[in-house]
Amino acid sequence: MSRLPAGHNARRLGSLSDEELLRMRFCDLGLTLRRPPVARALRRLYRELEQRGIPFKPHAWLSEEWFSPDGVPGIAIPFFLAHPRLEQLERRMSQEVEGGNAKWLMRILRHEAGHAVDTAYRLRRRKRWREVFGPASLPYPERYRARPGSRRYVHHLGDWYAQAHPTEDFAETFAVWLQPNSGWRRDYAEWPALAKLELVDEFMREVRHRRPAVRARSRIEPIDENRRTLGEHYRRRHAQRVRIRRSLADDLLRKVFSSAPARRDTVRAGSFLREAKPQLVASLAREEGIDRYTVYQMIRRAIDRSEHMDLWVRGSRRDALRNARWLLRRMIALYSGTESPTISL
Repeated sequence: MSRLPAGHNARRLGSLSDEELLRMRFCDLGLTLRRPPVARALRRLYRELEQRGIPFKPHAWLSEEWFSPDGVPGIAIPFFLAHPRLEQLERRMSQEVEGGNAKWLMRILRHEAGHAVDTAYRLRRRKRWREVFGPASLPYPERYRARPGSRRYVHHLGDWYAQAHPTEDFAETFAVWLQPNSGWRRDYAEWPALAKLELVDEFMREVRHRRPAVRARSRIEPIDENRRTLGEHYRRRHAQRVRIRRSLADDLLRKVFSSAPARRDTVRAGSFLREAKPQLVASLAREEGIDRYTVYQMIRRAIDRSEHMDLWVRGSRRDALRNARWLLRRMIALYSGTESPTISL
């Protein structure tokens, strides 16, 4: 398949069906960062940095998703923000567009700029950085359990993202600090998180008007070199979501059921769920207003995973029924996207 000049294919994307788009390779889309709203948001980010006296401007490129790679002080921006037709496809395939409005887009850019500034000035190597945020060398988790009531972390992107990892804590804190007229001293006056904001403020005064130590302009996984099709991209994303949801559902099952029988007459979890299915379906349909088909499907999934993990009923039958109703409510919320007991990365 021959590549057309950048911008040529981009002009005709609006006329393609979803099926035609999904067959296209990333490198053939002809996308650039010159289109609004991304170009406008990047200019605004650079102005905000300049107004703070920071001469560094992180370079940006299009990729499959948002990230700022280790060792490279730049920002990868997801391809779908470069064209309104691709935003439509993303919304259909993922139910949302990450950064799909001007306010959300700037929030993410400030966060990713925090990672890029950290890399550019090698801030995480400083002792004070490690003392306040923690070691950046900690393994990056697949998911994290948030503490919504904690005041040790700022609130910026949502999902208590600062709690995910020390590097995310720094990036979220930087984003709050950078936001114009944020009033962070007032908003976080009684919070332990204020010490983190003050440290970021101290670091930025130190690097003001100073050239960054790391000035690499590499692009990691750029779209124009990516030969994967959009269909392959979305199939891989879907498989990843399924794996994460299964892992979260398994955690819920382990909370309710035991990995070993407590007594000789203990019943296997799968057998109990199969036997109690009519009662559970009727109860959840009547009390929670959940349609019976959804409950049936979730019980089937719970039975499959319980048998795979060899789980056993814990406590009396009455306790087991109460716990199973709680389990199914949580699993239905998890698979419908309305609740997550832990947050996946």
